[in-house]
Amino acid sequence: MFKKIEVWVVLILMFISLLFTIVFGALVRHEILAPKSQLPRISKAALFIAEMPSNINRILNGMNSDLRLDNRFPSTGGFQGIGNDFDSYLLLSRYSGEKQESIVELIDLKDFKKIHEWNPDIDKLNSLITNPEEFTNLKRDRNNRRFNISHPLFFKDGSIVFHGGGTALTKIDQCSKLIWQNSEDRFHHSIETDDEGYIFVPVHIYPFHVNKKYIGNSIENYFDDGIAKISEDGSLIYKKSISNIFIENNMHSNLFAMSNGEFNEDPIHLNDIQPLLNDTVFGSKGDLLLSLRHQSMIILYRPSSNEIVWQSSGNMIRQHDVDILDSERISIFNNNSPLSFNGEIVDGHNEVLIYNFKNSKISKYLNDSIKRNDIRTISGGTSQILDNGDLFIEETNYGRSVYINSDGSLRWQHVNQEKNSVYGVTWSRILYKDSDIANVKNFLSNKSNCNQKPF
Repeated sequence: MFKKIEVWVVLILMFISLLFTIVFGALVRHEILAPKSQLPRISKAALFIAEMPSNINRILNGMNSDLRLDNRFPSTGGFQGIGNDFDSYLLLSRYSGEKQESIVELIDLKDFKKIHEWNPDIDKLNSLITNPEEFTNLKRDRNNRRFNISHPLFFKDGSIVFHGGGTALTKIDQCSKLIWQNSEDRFHHSIETDDEGYIFVPVHIYPFHVNKKYIGNSIENYFDDGIAKISEDGSLIYKKSISNIFIENNMHSNLFAMSNGEFNEDPIHLNDIQPLLNDTVFGSKGDLLLSLRHQSMIILYRPSSNEIVWQSSGNMIRQHDVDILDSERISIFNNNSPLSFNGEIVDGHNEVLIYNFKNSKISKYLNDSIKRNDIRTISGGTSQILDNGDLFIEETNYGRSVYINSDGSLRWQHVNQEKNSVYGVTWSRILYKDSDIANVKNFLSNKSNCNQKPF
């Protein structure tokens, strides 16, 4: 028989349990968010205990079960369709379920054959980073098994530049060996170049450039998104906070005047920087087109005068990716993803918008085909209208890349499916311009074997 327990004993036990829960939660939060833990042994132990259920689940269901995506295409995997009838390549950045790590593949789009692969040692690259305030969680959250190589930029010697979405910016050679690494800030989203070879990448700036009276000092307070200009050798040439651009152009109400009275730690969410290579109807050489997802806004920024010379909003919802089509037009990959009562959704399907600066009109490109092929990534996503009118789209949330002919017919698609699971693709890049093809052919003609096995 069980003995009767006094009520006061139960109440004391409940109070102790509640106190333990509060302290335990505070320790876990401290370990995750603090730039440098003040109680490293205790907080690390608390985080280890808190992560035990997810770690056990990974062991039972595969080490990276949480990296699997919703499988909308259970009978589809790899490339399906007809190859391109002109020289073109896909720089495919994807997570390999078989290798359990992120890789980059160079694919010939005429026959879908892989002709090269990059597979860097991410753990070794992480070990070289010396500023822990910026990269506290790299070893745990961005190790070799969990890093997603994003938007690789290809060079004619076979080297590529990439980041992992909030990591260092890294350049490796054709054999995946380190050339340089910049860990001054956390780099994310697009990687583009200007006509002088400078690399433009969004960064999370810390220590903050924004006045602390607005955002405080702690790294977890705010995403101080900024523009970074990097030289060919990886050196930082220029850095500018987008928040400060807003403040200095009398637009700070966009950052600090939320209608619900709550502070927004991520009001900008810069996801694409496109340098103007020539003078155009809408801007001058050296200007920058910026896509600001959480403002649902595209702006044209002039670094030489620190001026926002043009902005567009109201025709897109939480977009990614802006491209320059010609001297009069730009294209925008519109996620079309409003924040609903039940969270973020896609309102039907994604859109590719074309804005014409001569008449200030917006049109939807191959919209019926996008709808017919059910392209609807909530976040991420890129699009590229080729010179011949064909359209390439990455449906990031579902691991799918889609190529649509200029007449709206589907030519091919690729679904990153391995072992009956779909894994992520992270801003792959289609190479088709004359300069791209020349770079690829130069690389192939001088390619070393890197001790790689044949594909």
